[in-house]
Amino acid sequence: MSSPAQVAGPPQPQPSPLHLHLPTVPEALSSLLVTVVVALFLLTFVLQPYLIPSESMEHTLLVGDFLLVNKQVYAPEGPLSRWMLPYREVERGDIVVFHHPQPHPFLVKRVVGLPGDRLRIEDGRVTVNGLMLDEPYAAFEPVPPNPFRDNFPASVYTDPQVDPVWWKQMQSLTRNGELIVPAGQYFVLGDNRNHSEDSRFWGFVPRTQIVARPLVIYFSLSRPSSTDVQQAADDRLGHDRELSAKLVGFARWKRIFRVVH
Repeated sequence: MSSPAQVAGPPQPQPSPLHLHLPTVPEALSSLLVTVVVALFLLTFVLQPYLIPSESMEHTLLVGDFLLVNKQVYAPEGPLSRWMLPYREVERGDIVVFHHPQPHPFLVKRVVGLPGDRLRIEDGRVTVNGLMLDEPYAAFEPVPPNPFRDNFPASVYTDPQVDPVWWKQMQSLTRNGELIVPAGQYFVLGDNRNHSEDSRFWGFVPRTQIVARPLVIYFSLSRPSSTDVQQAADDRLGHDRELSAKLVGFARWKRIFRVVH
Protein backbone atom coordinates (compact mmCIF):
# COMPACT_ATOMS: atom_id res chain seq x y z
CA MET A 1 0.00 0.00 0.00
CA SER A 2 1.37 3.33 -1.05
CA SER A 3 1.80 6.06 1.57
CA PRO A 4 -0.43 9.12 1.34
CA ALA A 5 0.86 12.00 -0.71
CA GLN A 6 2.65 14.75 1.21
CA VAL A 7 1.41 18.26 0.48
CA ALA A 8 4.26 20.73 0.31
CA GLY A 9 3.65 24.04 2.09
CA PRO A 10 4.73 27.46 0.83
CA PRO A 11 8.46 28.01 0.80
CA GLN A 12 9.75 29.40 4.11
CA PRO A 13 11.68 32.68 3.88
CA GLN A 14 15.33 32.27 4.64
CA PRO A 15 16.78 34.64 7.24
CA SER A 16 18.98 37.18 5.65
CA PRO A 17 22.52 37.35 6.88
CA LEU A 18 23.19 40.02 9.52
CA HIS A 19 25.42 42.74 8.25
CA LEU A 20 27.10 45.08 10.72
CA HIS A 21 27.84 48.53 9.43
CA LEU A 22 31.08 49.84 10.78
CA PRO A 23 31.13 53.65 10.73
CA THR A 24 33.61 55.26 8.45
CA VAL A 25 36.12 57.74 9.80
CA PRO A 26 34.05 60.75 8.67
CA GLU A 27 30.91 59.26 10.27
CA ALA A 28 32.74 58.61 13.55
CA LEU A 29 34.17 62.12 13.60
CA SER A 30 30.75 63.58 12.82
CA SER A 31 29.16 61.63 15.71
CA LEU A 32 31.93 62.71 18.07
CA LEU A 33 31.53 66.33 17.00
CA VAL A 34 27.78 66.23 17.70
CA THR A 35 28.43 64.77 21.15
CA VAL A 36 31.00 67.45 21.95
CA VAL A 37 28.72 70.24 20.74
CA VAL A 38 25.79 68.96 22.84
CA ALA A 39 28.04 68.60 25.91
CA LEU A 40 29.45 72.10 25.46
CA PHE A 41 25.95 73.52 25.02
CA LEU A 42 24.74 71.89 28.22
CA LEU A 43 27.78 72.98 30.24
CA THR A 44 27.68 76.52 28.84
CA PHE A 45 23.97 77.30 29.02
CA VAL A 46 22.29 74.70 31.23
CA LEU A 47 24.34 72.51 33.54
CA GLN A 48 27.54 73.00 35.47
CA PRO A 49 29.21 70.79 38.10
CA TYR A 50 30.13 72.07 41.57
CA LEU A 51 31.78 70.46 44.59
CA ILE A 52 30.53 71.22 48.11
CA PRO A 53 33.60 72.15 50.19
CA SER A 54 32.10 73.09 53.58
CA GLU A 55 29.51 72.07 56.16
CA SER A 56 27.30 75.16 55.92
CA MET A 57 24.46 73.33 54.10
CA GLU A 58 24.36 70.13 56.18
CA HIS A 59 22.33 67.97 56.19
CA THR A 60 20.92 68.88 52.78
CA LEU A 61 24.34 69.06 51.10
CA LEU A 62 27.40 67.34 52.57
CA VAL A 63 31.10 67.98 52.17
CA GLY A 64 32.17 65.99 49.12
CA ASP A 65 28.84 66.19 47.24
CA PHE A 66 29.15 66.92 43.52
CA LEU A 67 26.22 68.92 42.12
CA LEU A 68 24.78 69.52 38.71
CA VAL A 69 23.13 72.93 38.68
CA ASN A 70 20.62 74.52 36.33
CA LYS A 71 22.10 77.80 35.06
CA GLN A 72 19.09 78.65 32.89
CA VAL A 73 16.25 78.63 35.42
CA TYR A 74 17.09 82.11 36.79
CA ALA A 75 18.61 83.52 33.60
CA PRO A 76 16.91 86.44 31.82
CA GLU A 77 13.86 85.19 29.95
CA GLY A 78 14.41 84.77 26.22
CA PRO A 79 13.61 82.50 23.26
CA LEU A 80 15.65 79.62 24.69
CA SER A 81 13.96 79.72 28.08
CA ARG A 82 10.52 80.24 26.55
CA TRP A 83 10.63 77.12 24.36
CA MET A 84 13.11 74.70 25.95
CA LEU A 85 14.21 75.69 29.45
CA PRO A 86 11.50 77.18 31.66
CA TYR A 87 12.45 80.38 33.48
CA ARG A 88 11.03 81.37 36.85
CA GLU A 89 11.70 83.86 39.61
CA VAL A 90 13.57 83.07 42.80
CA GLU A 91 11.23 81.71 45.48
CA ARG A 92 11.50 81.41 49.23
CA GLY A 93 13.02 78.04 50.11
CA ASP A 94 15.08 77.78 46.92
CA ILE A 95 18.69 76.67 47.23
CA VAL A 96 20.69 78.99 45.00
CA VAL A 97 24.24 79.36 43.69
CA PHE A 98 25.42 82.97 43.55
CA HIS A 99 28.48 85.11 42.96
CA HIS A 100 30.29 86.25 46.06
CA PRO A 101 33.37 88.44 46.55
CA GLN A 102 36.73 86.74 46.86
CA PRO A 103 38.05 84.46 48.25
CA HIS A 104 34.80 82.53 47.54
CA PRO A 105 33.68 83.26 43.95
CA PHE A 106 30.54 81.10 44.35
CA LEU A 107 28.44 80.18 47.37
CA VAL A 108 25.37 78.01 47.84
CA LYS A 109 22.69 78.92 50.41
CA ARG A 110 18.93 78.79 50.90
CA VAL A 111 16.69 81.81 50.25
CA VAL A 112 14.57 82.75 53.26
CA GLY A 113 13.87 86.44 52.62
CA LEU A 114 12.38 87.94 49.44
CA PRO A 115 12.22 91.62 48.45
CA GLY A 116 9.83 93.46 50.76
CA ASP A 117 9.83 90.80 53.49
CA ARG A 118 10.03 91.71 57.18
CA LEU A 119 12.50 89.27 58.69
CA ARG A 120 13.48 88.36 62.24
CA ILE A 121 15.39 85.47 63.86
CA GLU A 122 14.56 84.55 67.46
CA ASP A 123 16.46 81.76 69.21
CA GLY A 124 17.61 80.62 65.78
CA ARG A 125 14.09 80.34 64.34
CA VAL A 126 13.20 82.47 61.31
CA THR A 127 10.07 84.62 61.27
CA VAL A 128 8.98 86.29 58.03
CA ASN A 129 6.15 88.84 57.96
CA GLY A 130 5.09 87.79 61.44
CA LEU A 131 4.92 84.05 60.69
CA MET A 132 7.50 81.49 61.76
CA LEU A 133 8.86 79.49 58.81
CA ASP A 134 8.47 75.72 58.77
CA GLU A 135 12.05 74.62 58.03
CA PRO A 136 12.45 70.83 58.29
CA TYR A 137 15.77 71.14 56.44
CA ALA A 138 17.43 73.36 59.09
CA ALA A 139 20.02 71.74 61.39
CA PHE A 140 21.13 73.15 64.74
CA GLU A 141 24.35 71.55 65.92
CA PRO A 142 25.28 72.22 69.57
CA VAL A 143 27.41 75.37 69.90
CA PRO A 144 27.94 78.09 72.52
CA PRO A 145 25.31 80.87 72.41
CA ASN A 146 25.85 83.77 70.03
CA PRO A 147 23.42 86.68 70.52
CA PHE A 148 24.05 88.09 67.05
CA ARG A 149 23.65 84.77 65.23
CA ASP A 150 20.67 83.49 67.21
CA ASN A 151 18.66 86.72 67.56
CA PHE A 152 18.75 88.82 64.42
CA PRO A 153 18.83 91.70 63.65
CA ALA A 154 20.90 92.66 66.69
CA SER A 155 21.16 96.16 68.11
CA VAL A 156 24.65 95.66 69.53
CA TYR A 157 27.77 94.81 67.55
CA THR A 158 28.89 91.59 69.27
CA ASP A 159 30.51 89.44 66.57
CA PRO A 160 33.82 90.38 64.90
CA GLN A 161 32.89 88.26 61.86
CA VAL A 162 30.16 90.73 60.91
CA ASP A 163 31.05 92.98 57.98
CA PRO A 164 31.06 96.59 59.34
CA VAL A 165 29.54 97.97 56.12
CA TRP A 166 26.73 95.45 56.39
CA TRP A 167 26.25 96.31 60.07
CA LYS A 168 25.63 99.96 59.18
CA GLN A 169 23.24 99.05 56.35
CA MET A 170 21.38 96.60 58.58
CA GLN A 171 20.71 99.25 61.20
CA SER A 172 19.24 101.58 58.58
CA LEU A 173 16.88 98.83 57.34
CA THR A 174 15.66 97.64 60.74
CA ARG A 175 12.14 98.63 61.82
CA ASN A 176 10.61 97.48 65.14
CA GLY A 177 13.18 94.72 65.45
CA GLU A 178 12.58 93.41 61.90
CA LEU A 179 14.89 93.65 58.90
CA ILE A 180 13.23 94.96 55.74
CA VAL A 181 14.59 93.24 52.61
CA PRO A 182 15.10 95.89 49.87
CA ALA A 183 13.89 95.56 46.29
CA GLY A 184 16.09 93.33 44.14
CA GLN A 185 17.79 91.78 47.20
CA TYR A 186 17.53 88.36 48.88
CA PHE A 187 18.36 87.15 52.39
CA VAL A 188 20.02 83.72 52.43
CA LEU A 189 20.98 81.28 55.18
CA GLY A 190 22.88 78.00 55.35
CA ASP A 191 20.86 74.98 56.46
CA ASN A 192 23.52 74.26 59.10
CA ARG A 193 22.44 77.38 60.97
CA ASN A 194 25.05 77.39 63.72
CA HIS A 195 27.96 76.83 61.31
CA SER A 196 27.18 79.07 58.36
CA GLU A 197 28.49 82.48 57.38
CA ASP A 198 25.57 83.90 55.43
CA SER A 199 23.40 87.01 55.10
CA ARG A 200 23.48 87.48 58.86
CA PHE A 201 27.20 88.27 58.61
CA TRP A 202 27.72 89.92 55.21
CA GLY A 203 24.34 91.04 53.91
CA PHE A 204 21.95 90.54 51.03
CA VAL A 205 22.45 88.78 47.71
CA PRO A 206 21.48 90.95 44.70
CA ARG A 207 19.18 89.26 42.19
CA THR A 208 21.76 89.89 39.47
CA GLN A 209 24.30 87.73 41.36
CA ILE A 210 22.09 84.60 41.55
CA VAL A 211 23.26 82.33 38.73
CA ALA A 212 21.94 78.79 39.24
CA ARG A 213 19.85 76.32 41.18
CA PRO A 214 21.18 72.87 42.21
CA LEU A 215 19.39 69.99 40.54
CA VAL A 216 20.92 66.68 41.57
CA ILE A 217 23.86 65.15 43.43
CA TYR A 218 25.64 63.14 40.74
CA PHE A 219 28.42 61.83 42.98
CA SER A 220 29.42 62.09 46.63
CA LEU A 221 32.83 61.41 48.15
CA SER A 222 32.98 60.36 51.78
CA ARG A 223 34.49 63.28 53.63
CA PRO A 224 34.60 63.88 57.39
CA SER A 225 32.61 66.78 58.78
CA SER A 226 33.97 69.00 61.53
CA THR A 227 30.51 70.08 62.67
CA ASP A 228 28.13 67.15 62.24
CA VAL A 229 28.00 65.34 65.59
CA GLN A 230 25.29 63.08 64.17
CA GLN A 231 27.51 61.81 61.38
CA ALA A 232 27.29 58.05 60.91
CA ALA A 233 30.38 56.04 61.77
CA ASP A 234 30.53 54.52 58.28
CA ASP A 235 30.89 57.99 56.81
CA ARG A 236 34.60 57.92 57.65
CA LEU A 237 37.19 55.54 56.28
CA GLY A 238 38.94 53.50 58.95
CA HIS A 239 42.49 52.20 58.80
CA ASP A 240 41.55 48.71 59.93
CA ARG A 241 39.09 47.87 57.19
CA GLU A 242 39.61 45.38 54.47
CA LEU A 243 40.41 46.62 50.98
CA SER A 244 36.95 45.78 49.68
CA ALA A 245 35.31 47.81 52.44
CA LYS A 246 37.56 50.76 51.66
CA LEU A 247 36.75 50.58 47.98
CA VAL A 248 33.04 50.64 48.76
CA GLY A 249 33.35 53.27 51.48
CA PHE A 250 35.18 55.98 49.55
CA ALA A 251 31.83 57.28 48.20
CA ARG A 252 28.34 57.82 49.58
CA TRP A 253 26.61 55.64 47.01
CA LYS A 254 23.09 56.23 48.37
CA ARG A 255 23.41 59.98 47.69
CA ILE A 256 24.16 59.56 43.98
CA PHE A 257 21.35 60.93 41.79
CA ARG A 258 19.57 62.41 44.81
CA VAL A 259 17.43 65.39 43.83
CA VAL A 260 18.30 68.58 45.72
CA HIS A 261 15.44 70.44 47.40
